[in-house]
Amino acid sequence: MIEFKNIKKSYHQKTVIENFSLKIQEGEFIVLIGPSGCGKTTLLKMLNRLIEPTDGVILVNEKNILSENVIELRRNMGYVIQQTGLFPHMTVRENIELIPLLKNEQADEVYEKTKRLLEVVGLNPLDYMDRYPHELSGGQQQRVGVARAFATDSDIILMDEPFSALDPVTRNVLQDEIVQMQKEFNKTVVFVTHDMDEAIRLADKICLLQDGKIIQFDKPEEILKNPQNEFVESFIGKKRIWNNPEILKAADIMIENPVCVNKKRTVLQAVEIMKSNHVDSLMIIDKEQTLLGLVTLKGLKLKEHSAEIETVMEDNIISVCEEDDLITVLAKMNEKNVGYIPVVNRNNHLKGLITRSSILSVLSNQLLDLEVNA
Repeated sequence: MIEFKNIKKSYHQKTVIENFSLKIQEGEFIVLIGPSGCGKTTLLKMLNRLIEPTDGVILVNEKNILSENVIELRRNMGYVIQQTGLFPHMTVRENIELIPLLKNEQADEVYEKTKRLLEVVGLNPLDYMDRYPHELSGGQQQRVGVARAFATDSDIILMDEPFSALDPVTRNVLQDEIVQMQKEFNKTVVFVTHDMDEAIRLADKICLLQDGKIIQFDKPEEILKNPQNEFVESFIGKKRIWNNPEILKAADIMIENPVCVNKKRTVLQAVEIMKSNHVDSLMIIDKEQTLLGLVTLKGLKLKEHSAEIETVMEDNIISVCEEDDLITVLAKMNEKNVGYIPVVNRNNHLKGLITRSSILSVLSNQLLDLEVNA
């Protein structure tokens, strides 16, 4: 969809972007983040040719954007900036409809699209279409700016710190709305911010920059759990994972090789296996690792020793998926008042076991890392 190939940008003798290469897939929400002066806004502006690279190539749908008509290129990219960029002498409706009408879209279709987009961003069309920007609050203006960007029917939306000047409540609401819109309309979004919390909340992938170079490009949870170096760790904040418990997934906190047995084992054999492995429960699986049920030491005490496990096992058990986060896991364990819960994949194949002890162990290690690195 979008590809930066060996991009370099220099001003006079100062290089601000150096050998930058990055591929962005269709429908991804990519956040560019880094300290002031790292080149994130410069990269965004290169995409719609407000700035041109000193060297290298930028491809959109495998076409070099330098060979494209610059006006057509910009008309086919939605652009949202911090100051909204609304034309003050135009109404809300006129601001939103400007580019679609310039592209010769049907007026009645444009009008219907404008109404729908205003509804999507939480503005009643009847109340807001005929207002001017100065009659709106900052948050309302930014909503109109977002609607205008999506009105172009472009595949790519560029956003340069659009919510940074807003109050926290309005900012959170707009962050939620932009994610919903991006998924609903299947847009590729390139978003610039200096706020790591915002990046985590929005991004499919985060590109962390320093001095015009990529330091780490990955999913938010991977960056939080596995920072590339001390700069990344310092930038995201050592306690960030504690402030974002949803980053920890079931796969991160599970015991990977829980003790399992075949359903044809006897009660006596199961008890002996528990004792020798110092556990008080067993997962019952088949040859394909499908989770069939479980037994506990307490539940087997009064059972006939020669009985097969399949006749006495609990088969109506709750489980969690590998992708479920810590909050979901804890909620299920508390709801069912259990001290352990199996982890399965989408095919119900057993992948691990979470116990209260395994959760405490992971969290303790996180805390220990903080203390050691403090």
